[in-house]
Formats: sequence, C-alpha cells, structure tokens
Amino acid sequence: MTSPKDDHDRRQRVARQHLETNTLLGVDFVPIHSVVTASASTTEVKPVRAEVSSVSADEKQAALDAVHERHDAACPHCTEATAHTRTVFGEGDPNAGLMFVGEAPGAEEDKQGRPFVGRSGQKLEQIINAMGLAREQVYIANVLKSRPPNNRTPLQHEIDACSSYLHEQIRIIQPKVIVTLGGPAAKLLLQTTVGITKLRGTWATFTDDATDPPLTVDVMPTFHPAYLLRNYTQETRQMVWNDMQMAMERLGTSDS
Repeated sequence: MTSPKDDHDRRQRVARQHLETNTLLGVDFVPIHSVVTASASTTEVKPVRAEVSSVSADEKQAALDAVHERHDAACPHCTEATAHTRTVFGEGDPNAGLMFVGEAPGAEEDKQGRPFVGRSGQKLEQIINAMGLAREQVYIANVLKSRPPNNRTPLQHEIDACSSYLHEQIRIIQPKVIVTLGGPAAKLLLQTTVGITKLRGTWATFTDDATDPPLTVDVMPTFHPAYLLRNYTQETRQMVWNDMQMAMERLGTSDS
C-alpha cells in the first residue's frame, strides 16, 4: 500500500512527464507492444554473470574503469585511428536500469571526452528528463569510442574492431532496457541488417552468450537524436516519444 507522500510524488512525476511531452515532443498516447528476438555474436571465454543485487555500484564502476583503461591502450581501431583527439568511453550510473547506445562521438564529444554533449546530446537529455529521469540516472555509451573522420557513419571494420568493449560495458551494467539510437547501434546489438526505420518501435532482445548463463536485455531501437533534429516533424516526434513510452513502461516508470 502506497503512502500519501508516494501518491503525491507519483502525481507530480506524471504531471511533469505530460508537461514535458506536450512541450518537447507534442504527443502523448498509449504505446503498442510487439516482440522480436535476435542474438549478439558470441566469444569463447564465458565469464560467470553475477546477480545484479550482489555487485555494488563501486565495484561496477571499478570494472568499467578497468575496461576503459584497457580500451584506450589496446583497442584495435581507436589506437590506430587519427581523426580524434580523445576517446569517449561512456558515462552514467553503473547500476542504471536504462542504457542508451549511440553510434560514435561527434566533434563536441571528442572535445570534451563525454558522450552526447553536443546538439544531439542536448536533445537526448531533454528526452531523458521528459521520461522523468536525470542524465545521471542512466548510462550512455557509443558503439565506437572515437570520432570517425568528418562525423561519418562508422564503417563495419571499425565496428568489428571496437564493439567488444561496448559488450563488456553491457555485461558489467546489466541494464533492464537498452535504447539504441540510430541504425549502427541497433544493427550491432541485434545482429541484423534491417534498417532503423523498420526496427524502431518494436521490442527486440540483445543476447550475450559470452556469459554463463547468457545475458539477455530488452532492446528498444529508435531514431538517433541527430535524425530527430533534422526531421523535427510531429510524426517523427510521435514515433520517438512512443518508443520512449514503451521503454518507460518496461522499466516500470510509466503512468500507463
């Protein structure tokens, strides 16, 4: 049974979500669910997957820091690439239930060494806030940890060389939901060639057989914030917000 304070806090959160929805994305409607499955690539080494409740945030952050250090020293792509000034590993709550995965850092991200801090990042943060969350409560990362030349889309050989570190991040964090932002992230985690226009708005599953037992995470593909900014129509906003509502519902933070 909830207390009066809990009910009050919930009403405030719901009101804030509706206000942000109306002012930011201009839409508020009931999401529709459907499910598909896909599998990620496997590796020969199978670390034992610990229960989330048994691993502290400090332990997870230490593990992430170790992967970060190893990436910067040994990534087959990022240690050879020359278009970036610094790597952008990822940031956020190591115990986050929600993880956002984009494709690669841009110019501002390369400058600051942080993911999603340019115009796309500002839009993503607005969307996160509209979901009733703060940026610090989620985890944000990219497929590539270094900026491609002229902000171009990552090439397949670059993804192949760098993406194992993203898989390690996911294994450590063990989020309940991953929202993939744009085609490259969705195609990598779902091991598919289907385009983002067809993938978005439909639940899928990331499966990592490199752990024992295998790690599975619900995935909601959606458009990249950069695409949203380029195509800022009511229809596009509706689609993105519908995807976020489904993620909120799966996380248990939706009012629906």
